[in-house]
Amino acid sequence: MKNSNRSGATAGDPVEKVAPLSQKAVKVVANVCFGSFVLAVLVFTIVAITYQPPDPWLDSPKALIKSLDAVLANATFRTDDSVLRTGEDLTFALAVGNSSSDIATTPPPSTGISTSGCDSDSPLNCSDPRALDAIRRFNARIFGRSIVFLSYDTPVTGSNPGECDAAWRFRNRHEKSWRRYRDYRRFHLASAENCSYEVDSAGKFRSGVNAAPKSSPRRWPPSSRAPPAQIPDADINDTIPELGSDFQRRRYIYYTRGGDYCKGMNQYLWSFLCALGEAQYLNRTFVMDLNICLAATYNPSGRDDEGKDFRYYFDFEHLKESISLAEETKFLRDWRRWERASSKITLRKVPTYKVTPMQLKEDRSTIIWRQFDGPEPENYWYRVCEGRSAKFIQRPWQAIWKSKRLMNIVSEIAGKMDWDYDAVHVVRGDKVMNKELWPNLDADTSPEALVKKLTKVIGKQKNLYIATNEPFYNYFDKLRSHYKVHLLDDYKEMWGNTSEWYNETMALHNGLPVEFDGYMRVAVDTEVLYRAKNRVETFNNLTMDCKDGINTC
Repeated sequence: MKNSNRSGATAGDPVEKVAPLSQKAVKVVANVCFGSFVLAVLVFTIVAITYQPPDPWLDSPKALIKSLDAVLANATFRTDDSVLRTGEDLTFALAVGNSSSDIATTPPPSTGISTSGCDSDSPLNCSDPRALDAIRRFNARIFGRSIVFLSYDTPVTGSNPGECDAAWRFRNRHEKSWRRYRDYRRFHLASAENCSYEVDSAGKFRSGVNAAPKSSPRRWPPSSRAPPAQIPDADINDTIPELGSDFQRRRYIYYTRGGDYCKGMNQYLWSFLCALGEAQYLNRTFVMDLNICLAATYNPSGRDDEGKDFRYYFDFEHLKESISLAEETKFLRDWRRWERASSKITLRKVPTYKVTPMQLKEDRSTIIWRQFDGPEPENYWYRVCEGRSAKFIQRPWQAIWKSKRLMNIVSEIAGKMDWDYDAVHVVRGDKVMNKELWPNLDADTSPEALVKKLTKVIGKQKNLYIATNEPFYNYFDKLRSHYKVHLLDDYKEMWGNTSEWYNETMALHNGLPVEFDGYMRVAVDTEVLYRAKNRVETFNNLTMDCKDGINTC
């Protein structure tokens, strides 16, 4: 028995030793995994508590600007007939816009008017606050999702009993600038419960002519064929500032014309903003040439047009409020005058872009004159902001807004559709002819294909605005049985010879008519497109072709 016990114990010793070791290993691995899990949870918790995401209302414009800089920094500037997004597209709504956003969607508060003893059969008094209350409630319900109502004028009597004409200022929700627009409409009101009024029906955009602002006396160019049909926009102030006695107290930076002249508008803006950025970096007044050469791609004639004015396309008032500017003609005049009268005017000529803004930072000369006389691309303005300079020069995108005159046309087109429309962007033009780069575009944007695709995503008989470069007006006729089709050419009267735009631009052009050119058409078309409730794009929606050609998606 002793031998058997001794032999059994001896045989069991290795098993007893292996089992505890394997169990210990499993426990160690389990403890390590659990510890790692606890550590990961702890790290995640700390990150979640301390992480502060960027504010999308404040940082989104910065991100957009950085992305634009990244895209355009090494740009080759191929021919492009599109419109570059400007400052109001990159700057989110100001506090006044945010604080007033509730006005459009919330009925106005009670006016506190006593309802005792009111006579529902008495004639309508449009100056009665109850009439304005009814109009505000109606507008908030019908248009509140598209526009922000900023202020109202007291309604006035319409043309017939029961009618009131009311005017107001508004801002479009899709436009991020602080600019205000005006509308005035005719309303038919009827008595309702509790001595209030209700709007039975309302007229179209600017139908309330009795509430239209009074036209201020203005001397139109003698060559104008007829008085303007629209009321001039008194908010536009694009007069050229005088320098006068301030001339010698300022310091200037002056760019001569370079190879960017008569290039595409995107290259013009990229270079122009570089120059403005250097002026800000050096804390100098920028000497600006208001003359623009519009590239041939935007002109029906196919030729460059040097007779354009910056103010046709961009908001000069906003620019001069954002940047210290001197207009070139007046600057040269005052320069000659002060140079004769004083020897304190000093000049430094900079013959090459290779002299960086950092090297000019401490220069105390009255005028720094950058000259661009070399061959292309050495004479492009944007070369100043390349290389190491790109870390110091910030392009002031927020200073460039589209022309208020063009945006008035955009607002009127959208208003005539009561801001209740969908839109489709149909890109055709030269691209449909290039089968190598866009093999499917022509077929995918044919009238039959458009009907088939759009009827699946846009409800029938709705307002459909078509932004397009298709030259043939009747090309979209097959869509008219399905939708209320609107094209830019349906609104030609807005830039015709009796329009506000026509007369205002004539005043800028020494009494000569200004052509509503290709870039203006694209700018207006694009902005109306952006304001649609639903938008269908050519690329990604209508065709699988890439925007920039095959294999570039």
